Amino acid sequence: MRLSVLGAVVALVVVLVPPAQAAPAASPIAWSACEPARPGFECATVTVPLDHDDPRGATTTVALTRKPATDRAGRIGSLLFNPGGPGASGIDYVWAWGEKMAAGLRGRFDVVGFDPRGIGRSNPLRCFASAEERAEFLAVGPIFPYERAQERPFFDHYRSLAAKCDQPIARHMSTADVVRDLDLLRRALGDRKLTYFGTSYGSYIGTTYANMFPDNVRALAIDGVLNPELWSSGRQIESDRIATREVLDEFFRLCDEASCAFGPNSEQRWQALLDSVRAKPITLGTEVWTYDAVIQWALFAGFASESWTDVAAVLDQLSDAATSLSTASAPVYDNFFDANLGTMCADTEFPRTFGEYRAVSRYAEAGSEFGPYWWWSTSACANWPVNEDRYTGPWRARTSAPVLVVGNRFDGSTDFRGAQAVAKQLPNSRLLEYAGWGHIAYRRSQCAIDHIHSYLLNGSLPAAGTLCPANPNPFLDTASQLAGHDFRRSTGPVASR
Repeated sequence: MRLSVLGAVVALVVVLVPPAQAAPAASPIAWSACEPARPGFECATVTVPLDHDDPRGATTTVALTRKPATDRAGRIGSLLFNPGGPGASGIDYVWAWGEKMAAGLRGRFDVVGFDPRGIGRSNPLRCFASAEERAEFLAVGPIFPYERAQERPFFDHYRSLAAKCDQPIARHMSTADVVRDLDLLRRALGDRKLTYFGTSYGSYIGTTYANMFPDNVRALAIDGVLNPELWSSGRQIESDRIATREVLDEFFRLCDEASCAFGPNSEQRWQALLDSVRAKPITLGTEVWTYDAVIQWALFAGFASESWTDVAAVLDQLSDAATSLSTASAPVYDNFFDANLGTMCADTEFPRTFGEYRAVSRYAEAGSEFGPYWWWSTSACANWPVNEDRYTGPWRARTSAPVLVVGNRFDGSTDFRGAQAVAKQLPNSRLLEYAGWGHIAYRRSQCAIDHIHSYLLNGSLPAAGTLCPANPNPFLDTASQLAGHDFRRSTGPVASR
């Protein structure tokens, strides 16, 4: 559900202020039924300080939804969830998956999704007057620059976004701001300590909370984990330049093993395809595929192994084919693109000059053909003010309860090294590995799902060294997969998590 349902989502407003300067207790949240299309869910909006350093000053809003616990006698509390992005809507995710999550947790939690500040229904950052205006901006130039002559125009075009996005909320969208909101939500929900589950970029929210509020943790599970030392310092490219290619190597190996559509010799076919499309765009049906579009399509393999047969089929067709891409504008304004940059640029101090960006691009490209895709989108941050209230560490707090850290061995967006790093950084944590492919274990490994549910329910951790086995070869047994992926062609280089 999009921004047009804002009126149906917003319930009564509760003003929350940080504990250090707050009234003795936060007012409870006033819930009301969501729109009729969302039966069984309740919605509310809370008001929080725009700047937590000025709790009596300007405010902003955080919208949330919940699936109430069905086992009222055995109710444990609220489980707050964030699906990542940055920029993804926790409300939309809980509307789609909340019932399954609640059932897996035996109905003992209110499953709560929230749109972090500046995102979705929470006073969204909007850099453009309309979705059509944004589409026009994104249509200028490639998805990412892959020829030297494209680099300077791309950099100048994207860094102009800082002026387009200069709004009060854009100056207060760091993850630390979100985490301060999260602790206020915990108090308003009536929970003495936080129970939280975050995936992908949502793992960074969880890790930041663990370090800013280590004594307030009841249970904190993170899956598809970012290394906070890389993200906060602007060095995430160290992971991105190689992680997606590592998954693609597995894609090629398992494709050839299963005689998939892009095999045999899929690695060689891939290299030949890149050489061909770099020299001349390829027409497939009514779409024209340029080099950057092919790279983006293959990048999807790093996210969803259950869709590898679709990825392989398109790559197979591209190997022989030849026409023109048309992308329809969204009918309403979805601010994922804007919010993704708003949070990323607030969190991290990126380089300021074209020369520095070009130098890092060479480093990214040396890692793999996917490195430039991940890197160049951050050029929007070159002129963006870094949030003074962002959190940059330390990352080694001992939490009041153990943290469960979950990672996939082959994840093209948040590679397994991120989970390993956080498990080492947090002294009171336990690492759970899924040996398979794709982004986020909770979407595809029943073994991981069971361990996560058990931990959230009663705090029980998997034994040290627990390894959830990989699902069967995705090209041979798609029935074993648990979640699909939306393979729409993107109109811009938003490197989402």
